Amino acid sequence: MPATILDSLVFRDIFTTEAMRKVFSDENRVQKYLDIEAALARVQARLGIIPKQAADEINRHCAAEKIDMAELKKQTERIGYPVLPVVKQLVALCKDGLGEWCHWGATTQDITDTATVLQIREALALLEQDIDAISDSLAGLAKRYRDTPMAGRSNLQQAVPITFGYKMATVLAAFERHKQRLKQLRPRVLVGEFSGAAGTLSSLGKDGLKVQDALMKELGLGQPAIAWHTVRDNIAETGCFLGLVTGTCGKIAFDVKLMMQTEVEEVYEPFHEGRGSSSTMPQKRNPISSVYITANTSMVRQLTAALLEAMIGDHERATGPWQIEWIALPEIFLLSAGALAQTRILTGGLQIDAKKMRANLDITKGLIMSEAVMMGLGAQLGRQRAHDLVYDICRKVIETGRPLVDLLAEDKEIAKHLDRKAIEKLVDPANYLGVAGEMVDRVLAMRGKT
Repeated sequence: MPATILDSLVFRDIFTTEAMRKVFSDENRVQKYLDIEAALARVQARLGIIPKQAADEINRHCAAEKIDMAELKKQTERIGYPVLPVVKQLVALCKDGLGEWCHWGATTQDITDTATVLQIREALALLEQDIDAISDSLAGLAKRYRDTPMAGRSNLQQAVPITFGYKMATVLAAFERHKQRLKQLRPRVLVGEFSGAAGTLSSLGKDGLKVQDALMKELGLGQPAIAWHTVRDNIAETGCFLGLVTGTCGKIAFDVKLMMQTEVEEVYEPFHEGRGSSSTMPQKRNPISSVYITANTSMVRQLTAALLEAMIGDHERATGPWQIEWIALPEIFLLSAGALAQTRILTGGLQIDAKKMRANLDITKGLIMSEAVMMGLGAQLGRQRAHDLVYDICRKVIETGRPLVDLLAEDKEIAKHLDRKAIEKLVDPANYLGVAGEMVDRVLAMRGKT
């Protein structure tokens, strides 16, 4: 009976994806064990370490559907690890005692760690598709709304004008950096483990490194320079990478939730019938994807801390920290898959209200343009005098509710330097966007280089 959010028949496809569940399923994990055992037998036969007929017989039975999962469960509970029970069943499937050559010179953690790396490779390939799709959507938004003015916000207060394209380009730049990180991460993380009991490959003597090299080539993984049984920075780095990626998803979701507020209404999540509705308030259109992104990303960060804890392993084979990874790593990937899938939905169908963005620039009666006015007057009055003068006028705007432009035009000191037409130009948000457009262009240009 499903018991957690990630395997719940109701919730599982909201919080994660079917494809990622398959990667970390029992069946796929067992198949990875068997893939490694099969590859090990093949390379050892080529190197003359085990008989070729043994390798052929072992390979003939390396299919997860041949494994009795109920018996595997029973024996794993008895022994404490699943690899030996899988090997025992594989040996029993082979005829004429040839299965005894299975697992030759390997240790349980070699098979387990290498299987984990194979799962990571599959999982990263799935997440890369979402990362690329999100990047494409953000690029489309950045380009389309490159010059669409809106309020930039600091401490939840209107600050100075920006453009919505600029806002999207800031998170697009992060996703482009995530692409770079993923490219750089793979050679470090996609490295197998085959080192024997204490990491020295003593069971294979002079053939140890030859077998290790051939095995990793067979599996398409990097060869380790030395055993990493209790040096787990590669696994921890994977979790930290996903913490960074989902953190950016969380930032996007947070901003969308704020911009969906009734008092703001600048963007909306993609809509379909009933999505985001309330059981008691018919007018509601609640954020949905953003809510789940927030929950998932928070859990990814907590679980990543567990992977960092798992780095503290004792001596050459650890007593407990390794098992932390068994719990945390699959959940990190599953939750990351859910966060990225929801972010892909969100960015792919985000609804923009450019008119409301422009209207919100006017709700302070022009106060958002006070810096622009101060800078415009600074050349004539000096920066400090311009600041103090505009500060006093801003207070009058707040007290009277009158537009900033009117009070500026009425000020005798300002009138000596600027007429109303010049003041109107200063308080137009479209004239105070800095180099937002050029920055958008620079980020879009990055995409061809990642």
